[in-house]
Amino acid sequence: MRSAAAWLASATPEMVDEFLECLSDEALMALPWLFEFWALPHQLPPEGAWKSWVIMGGRGAGKTRAGAEWVRAQVEGARPLDQGRARRVALLGETVDQVREVMVFGESGILACSPPDRRPVWEAGRKRLVWPNGAVAEVYSAFSPDSLRGPQFDAAWADELAKWPKAEEAWDMLQFALRLGEHPQQVVTTTPQNIPVLKAILKNPSTVLTQAPTEANRAYLAASFLEEVRARYEGTRLGRQELDGVLLEDVEGALWTTAALEAGRVEVPGRMSRIVVAVDPPVTGHKGSDECGIVVVGAATEGPPSDWRAWVLEDASVSAASPDTWARAAVAAMARHGADRLVAEVNQGGQLVESVVRQVDPTVAYRAVHAARGKVARAEPVAALYEQGRVHHLRGLGALEDQMCRMTARGFEGKGSPDRVDALVWALTELIVEPAAKWRRPQVRSL
Repeated sequence: MRSAAAWLASATPEMVDEFLECLSDEALMALPWLFEFWALPHQLPPEGAWKSWVIMGGRGAGKTRAGAEWVRAQVEGARPLDQGRARRVALLGETVDQVREVMVFGESGILACSPPDRRPVWEAGRKRLVWPNGAVAEVYSAFSPDSLRGPQFDAAWADELAKWPKAEEAWDMLQFALRLGEHPQQVVTTTPQNIPVLKAILKNPSTVLTQAPTEANRAYLAASFLEEVRARYEGTRLGRQELDGVLLEDVEGALWTTAALEAGRVEVPGRMSRIVVAVDPPVTGHKGSDECGIVVVGAATEGPPSDWRAWVLEDASVSAASPDTWARAAVAAMARHGADRLVAEVNQGGQLVESVVRQVDPTVAYRAVHAARGKVARAEPVAALYEQGRVHHLRGLGALEDQMCRMTARGFEGKGSPDRVDALVWALTELIVEPAAKWRRPQVRSL
């Protein structure tokens, strides 16, 4: 059933006719309401005895429809008056108005998804839906977590949890209220945002996750909408969150934040006086090796240092690369951008690093740099340049920006080594940090 609609869409006209002719009149009339037939894979409940199902996707990915159909499946029986698995359902959103307008009356809400013979009745005074079989869904606002003290439920649907004003308190109160039946369950439909409660839910062993980008539901979205949002947000962290449905984490105390990086985003760089490619080579070149950070940065360094600006042009990093592979990638990046120097950290490889590079291009302008200080100490002056609004990012730097937002004063809060960040730091140190320090250094006149 998970691929029935896809099969029907790709079948020949003869196969479609044969399929439809074999259905009874009742089955044919019920087909439009059979969500399991038409649903996308991320809209169908995973198997297993889960407690929480998180549907995390981009804008318009079909999350609301999936939540509404799940509620239907819980309360409806085999026939209109039969009892379903759930009798009391909580509908929880940011406000009562949003629950009513999106989850209940919305184009993908419960009423729109319900067939005529099983459509619930909205009781406005009591803020609830009542089904023909007696099942009830009550509306609650995350603005009032204490309103969940007292009621009890065997199912719940929580919509756009990531933007709730009192997310943790409301979620906690819902957990205490979800205590009826043999196995109470809840569904969370949300665009991802970096909030503690969502991350805690995802880490819970009883949680299952399905994800999808906006494009997964493109058949039901305006082509002009997709064209516009992709043109505007493709290759940005905001686009990865709002369109790709990726949870982007800004670690507490990070030297860089998503908001700051987005504020410095540009479409095209300014006039540049220098371009460098910086490389942070891995110690080894096998499958389990760290990445080889390769970052291209250009800068305008005319006038006093306070006027200098830089643009991060490309993240050309490679994974599990042999020395020859990363050296060729670095030299190719130089050629693409017309870079005037390749800067490489040599703490691990020493003179071998330069030897590998010159095997690819003997004439390359090369400078070896040695890390005498720790990663954080080297990164802090570069982070200060960002705070001053002097470094800008082009699109397509998602993996680099993910590492940046996990770099704190304590170190890197992530797996592996921040090789992309290291390469970025070396590039900006070469272009701005060190030249600016020399500019300010007083000149000593000889007698």
